[in-house]
Amino acid sequence: QRIEAVHKEDLEGRASLTEQLRHLSELNRSMTQEAQNLTKALKGDQKMQGNWGEFILKKLLESSGLREGVEFETEKSFTEESGQRLRPDVVINLPDNKHVIIDSKVSLLSYEAALNADDEIEKQKHLKAHSASLTKHIQALSEKRYDHLSLLNAPDFVLMFIPIEGAYMMAIEQNPTIFENAFDKRVAVVTPTTLFTTLKTIEQLWRYER
Repeated sequence: QRIEAVHKEDLEGRASLTEQLRHLSELNRSMTQEAQNLTKALKGDQKMQGNWGEFILKKLLESSGLREGVEFETEKSFTEESGQRLRPDVVINLPDNKHVIIDSKVSLLSYEAALNADDEIEKQKHLKAHSASLTKHIQALSEKRYDHLSLLNAPDFVLMFIPIEGAYMMAIEQNPTIFENAFDKRVAVVTPTTLFTTLKTIEQLWRYER
């Protein structure tokens, strides 16, 4: 009887272990796929990177409790007096008919290259390119005067969203003044952490308003 009991326990233990290994295998496969998707986004063309950044931005908006079509709108188009069309990624509606503009800027080829550089000289080259790319995006956003649009009651700065915290930190290490200079140009750079805090504050404002 004891032998049979031990044998039964052994079979049950093996079955349980097999099930756990199967779950672990599925988890690893899922994580590998996500990592591959991220790698493709980082190494892909600008449009693929842009789509990925906008996806992360929208997930943050939804996670904060804000609703599309109510507290925020995407891909809304505006026309300046000069005839130029402006199309911010996200317009957040605030109480009292005020607005906040968010643009997702993803240009992470140099960031990915710096992470995988084989030597310090090559890494520094890609770090400078990464910083220069962000500076270019900041300048481009500063020239889009959303605050001049008659249909928007927006503050005189726009939020520039960087979807990877590491890319933000790498840029600061390369050029500590880059984001201070951005603010002087009416561009406030945000990452998932800082943006989510801002969005939750806006969600609270709407809750008090209601």
